[in-house]
Amino acid sequence: MTELTRKVNALLAERQQKSNLRKLDCARTVSPTIILINGKELINFASNDYLGLSHHPFLKERAIKAIEQYGVGNPSSRFVSGNCELYDEIEYNLARLKGTEAALIFPNGFQTNLTVLHALSKLNSFFFCDELSHSSVLLGAQLGNRNFKRFAHNKLDHLKQLMDKERNNNKWIITESIFSMDGDLAPVDDLLLLSKTNNAYFYLDEAHATGVFGNNGMGVLDSPDERTIIMGTFGKGCGSFGAYIACSQTIKEYLINFCAGLIYTTALPPAILASIQAALEIIPHMVSERQQLLENAHFLKTELEKIGFDTGDTKSQIICLYLGSNELALSLSQYLEQNDIYARAIRPPTVPNNTARVRLSLSLVHSTLEIEQLITTLKYWYANKR
Repeated sequence: MTELTRKVNALLAERQQKSNLRKLDCARTVSPTIILINGKELINFASNDYLGLSHHPFLKERAIKAIEQYGVGNPSSRFVSGNCELYDEIEYNLARLKGTEAALIFPNGFQTNLTVLHALSKLNSFFFCDELSHSSVLLGAQLGNRNFKRFAHNKLDHLKQLMDKERNNNKWIITESIFSMDGDLAPVDDLLLLSKTNNAYFYLDEAHATGVFGNNGMGVLDSPDERTIIMGTFGKGCGSFGAYIACSQTIKEYLINFCAGLIYTTALPPAILASIQAALEIIPHMVSERQQLLENAHFLKTELEKIGFDTGDTKSQIICLYLGSNELALSLSQYLEQNDIYARAIRPPTVPNNTARVRLSLSLVHSTLEIEQLITTLKYWYANKR
């Protein structure tokens, strides 16, 4: 056994001992709300397909037509021969929907945050990140950059104290609008105002808000200015794949020239681009659907709190059951699976120590019966298994 193998085995054994060893389940989607896990059909409360658009006939039709017209792949980067006409059309429409001068499409959300923030760090930037921001945000902010500090989750006073101590002219406030592992909202308007009064820039990750929040479904922040960069994804509320940056034209040109994650990667397949285009056409008109989703989420949160669960400060379609220990979170996740419901245990290091939870993602296409089955199952577990 090599030294490397011994170290790897020791790390894996440590994870196993702490009940936070990850594994990959064999999964196949059966319907918008049913997933096949290791051969068993379960109601899927783990998907981020918040509007059920991944199975929408309009998106599928557009994707099929794109395959027939362009083929199944786009086998080069956007800078070689992969920048097909769909990119320009989507970016123009996206900028209009976001209220920015420009927009830029990327392959996926993790890569976007990682490489865009790395590119921005080259401008002698100093990043102030909410401590519960997504791993891609924190990694991107730290990548090759010592000018980085975390502020306490949603605590503006702490952020202000940190900013007052830093004399760097290129300060950035970085946060998520909807936090992916808690479902709570950042005080976006207050953070935007703080950035303006401190002559700072604002980077907002709208991955879990895109499609669900905002006047046209394009996120919490409806009126960005030229000092704001908005990141979002198409693989959650939009039901497809990929990510975007909405920004000023100047920032777009900078990223085109200095962002490695855009320059050195293969372009998205035409079918994906066509499905993104279709999603952006229908989401602004899904006003009542977004309202219904959030009403369903409020109902579910209320019922779970009546049972006795701690659901935190969520005000979104993401509802977490905070259990504390890894063992308890795993126990509940396994119990749900035994009772035909799929919801994952989320444990450190994805979340802070002693905050293990089961994360529920509500979709517009979950039926009343499916939600009631979830509530009934959780009520029984809480009364008998806790």
